Amino acid sequence: MKTINIKDIKKLIILAIVLIFGFIYISEIWSFIKFVIKIFMPFIIGLAIAFVLNVLMNSIETKWFGKWKVSTKVKRPISLLISIAIVLGFIVFLLFLIIPNLQNTISLFADSIPVYSRNLQELLNNWGINADIINDIKEVLDSLGTTLAEYIKNNSNQVIDVTLGIASNVVTGFVNVTIGFVFAIYFLAQKEKITSQFNKVMDAYLPKKRVNKIKEIAHLSNKVFSSFVSGQCIEAIIIGILCFIGMILLRLPYASTISVLVGFTALIPVFGAFIGTIFGAFLIFMISPLQAIIFVMFIIILQQLEGNLIYPKVVGKSVGLPGIWVLVAVTVGASINGVLGMLLSVPICSIIYSILATNVKDRLEGKNKTNKKVQE
Repeated sequence: MKTINIKDIKKLIILAIVLIFGFIYISEIWSFIKFVIKIFMPFIIGLAIAFVLNVLMNSIETKWFGKWKVSTKVKRPISLLISIAIVLGFIVFLLFLIIPNLQNTISLFADSIPVYSRNLQELLNNWGINADIINDIKEVLDSLGTTLAEYIKNNSNQVIDVTLGIASNVVTGFVNVTIGFVFAIYFLAQKEKITSQFNKVMDAYLPKKRVNKIKEIAHLSNKVFSSFVSGQCIEAIIIGILCFIGMILLRLPYASTISVLVGFTALIPVFGAFIGTIFGAFLIFMISPLQAIIFVMFIIILQQLEGNLIYPKVVGKSVGLPGIWVLVAVTVGASINGVLGMLLSVPICSIIYSILATNVKDRLEGKNKTNKKVQE
């Protein structure tokens, strides 16, 4: 008969106390966690930027400078500058590609408003809606506009507060990204030194077994993040090319602009292509509603191809995460921190999944060995 271990009982009691305490003060704990995340958000963003730039920087260091005998002090800053230039250049290229077309579309929409109004009136007349009903609808819309203007006038303080709140969030986001970018540059420039210092701290304060476990998780995290970034970029390029080819064959307008946008938004797992689809459909709708419908149907088919063939082959294997958990991770990540949460959720969930799977496998093997000994 197995004897009762006092240490196990103490662990269970402590675990029960922690769980009860967590359930009682769950709202306060969650508020504290969000507060801590908010404080460290610039550095979280910086680490995310560093991981993305690190994939490019490592490729440049190994493939461009690998054959040359150049010291790290020389090739590291050059590789880092080239990586930053590539990322910033792509963002600028995307903006210069999208903004002019967006301006043209808005101008076209403004010029076409009288035509749309006339077509709408003819459509309503064809449906048997006479001029009196149309005038009543116009009066209701005018009254809604007047009511809205009066509400804004009477509640100007609240409107100002909301406007200031939005402006504050925008400024905070810009500051966080700027600090994060600077932190990422410092981190990548001295990553070996930082890693060495961190290892020394762990060796000094933690047992050897715990240190090895942390290093194993860190190595797994780096591998998963790097695979995820490279796989996601490859998938985005494939989606962009397929979208461009399909739009050319279907003779849809803005093929290059929308294809680049769809490819770029495909970097966001699961929901990214839908964001590009909405923007693309809006651009095409201003020219032809029928072509916008054709575009949406084409993207739906492309999404099925991407979800069932491309993503599992390119990204799914690289992160080792089943599709259902990808969806869960993206949904939870979006609710926690928007787009950044969506981007980080899949590799983080993949790391947790890999660690848990390894732990479950080790425990099952241990139990099987124990059962064999008992049977013998």
